[in-house]
Amino acid sequence: MSKPAFFQIAIDGPVAAGKGTVSRLVAQRLNFLYVDTGAMYRVTAFLALQNSVEYSDTSAVVKIVKKTNIQMRNPSKDEADGRLTTVLVNGEDVSWKIRTEAVGLGASVVAQIKEVREVLVEKQQQIARAQNVVMEGRDITYRVLPDAQLKIYLTGRDFVRANRRHLQLQSRGNDVSFNEVFIDLKERDHVDMNRATDPLQIVASAWVLDTSDLTIRQVVEIIVSKAQVMMQSNTQN
Repeated sequence: MSKPAFFQIAIDGPVAAGKGTVSRLVAQRLNFLYVDTGAMYRVTAFLALQNSVEYSDTSAVVKIVKKTNIQMRNPSKDEADGRLTTVLVNGEDVSWKIRTEAVGLGASVVAQIKEVREVLVEKQQQIARAQNVVMEGRDITYRVLPDAQLKIYLTGRDFVRANRRHLQLQSRGNDVSFNEVFIDLKERDHVDMNRATDPLQIVASAWVLDTSDLTIRQVVEIIVSKAQVMMQSNTQN
């Protein structure tokens, strides 16, 4: 295994385990870049919609993604509007444009396309080669950053994750029942774990962290402490 030039924290896990919020706060504490790989699939769907390209037209979708410059940065003070990360497409801030329901549905479709995943994985690896990162998604620990110094599988009990997701949706004004959310969560878990390309899995070298009985702050403190110890050890060695 080749040792990365920069420190990499790779976080995988199922929906509503707290990956996004935890990753952003950990990155903030360590002054790392937070990379939301899911946003890249949203960008892909966004571009396809913008260019009237059918998701089934694989070559056209891949062509658009390849020629597009996708950048991410931690939000500036002027961008403190609730976003976890700032996403730029060819220099344009699309952080909120890619958060629509239509784009989200499209992201789930394009994420199934092997060729799209290959292109985006390369873009994600390029980002991680240039700076310290906290990167989260579904295939980070084994596909995107297999040599990451710290690999984490963030998870939680089904009921707890569904409750978190339900509260999140309600806070956004979505009128949906807990039962609907729970069923959707279980279906998404099934799809993620049985995906033909890069299914959600726990690698042997990953640290499994169950967040069910922990607050966001506690989870962040645990991860930051572990990362700091590892970085200190790397410095001494």
